Amino acid sequence: MRKLQHLFLSCLAGLLLSGLTIAAEVPLNPNHPDRYTVVKGDTLWDISSLFLQDPWRWSDIWYVNPQIANPHLIYPGDVLVLTYVNGQPRLSLQPGTLRLSPRVKSYPLDDAIPTIPISAIDPFLRKPLVVEDGELENLPYIVAFADEHMMGGAGQRMYVRNLDETESPKYHVVRKSGPYQDADTGEVLGFEALDIAETVIQRLGDPATALLLTTEQEVLTGDHLVKLNENPMTSFQPKAPDTEINGSIIDIIDGLVQAAQFNIVAIDKGNREGLKPGDVLTIMHKGETIKDQVTPDPSDTIKLPDEEAGLLMIFRTFDRVSFAIILRSTRAIHIFDRVVNPQ
Repeated sequence: MRKLQHLFLSCLAGLLLSGLTIAAEVPLNPNHPDRYTVVKGDTLWDISSLFLQDPWRWSDIWYVNPQIANPHLIYPGDVLVLTYVNGQPRLSLQPGTLRLSPRVKSYPLDDAIPTIPISAIDPFLRKPLVVEDGELENLPYIVAFADEHMMGGAGQRMYVRNLDETESPKYHVVRKSGPYQDADTGEVLGFEALDIAETVIQRLGDPATALLLTTEQEVLTGDHLVKLNENPMTSFQPKAPDTEINGSIIDIIDGLVQAAQFNIVAIDKGNREGLKPGDVLTIMHKGETIKDQVTPDPSDTIKLPDEEAGLLMIFRTFDRVSFAIILRSTRAIHIFDRVVNPQ
């Protein structure tokens, strides 16, 4: 976990840009403090929300003091001060910080605050979440279990075919599940890769021998092996997307009926539409279509307007599907709620 956190913190170098850059007027939170002392457990998103109405615009008001060691990182105990330059807000570390060079005082990178809660997305950074139609056919598959077992559980050995030699012996065991579909057109965008277990290869060959380490459910003959992603992307720069996005939430992970802050969702847009990890989208609760009970025409219907329900940040993209963490919710979030560029 600490290794992941160390990698994750590299995102701050891109997020907290050197110097002061004001592309447009940045709306402050009406209740913003003039200064804030960072405490353990803070995230960059939390702090940004204290000062800004739009937390992803942090880099627009952040001023980096080049005399401070690790100027792009923020640590517990740091004091952030809001000032104004030519009428524009500027956020910086309080002068006199103990991290001024050339003092010899080290701060472990793992102690710096992350952008968002790492634990919320960690399980989803390594899993093979989406597979294309036909993709599993070329992957290793389970052909049998040791000791004449019909299915496998943690601690059992199994036999695998179609396995190439690899430096990384750890794999996910996956099973193709239901399709992800575009909410508007019905286009099949890919299939859920149901994560069944983790396994390690003990002996190469045809078949190879593998040991099941952990299981979420019973492993079956015909289930496939996908390499464990040892180096997931963990560098995020929250920002508005570069392209116009008009999509929908098509799944709430872990089978939830509705979602709230820090839940994980899938949306029906991905690399094809220009989405990238770090992109922030507004969630719009889809307005219902109702009958107008006032007019005499019983067939007269009207669609109620969509209402803002929260914000999410993309953290993993596939060709036509992306996964996101909900960073703010003002009401319950449901499948088929819309996602659009933040205003």
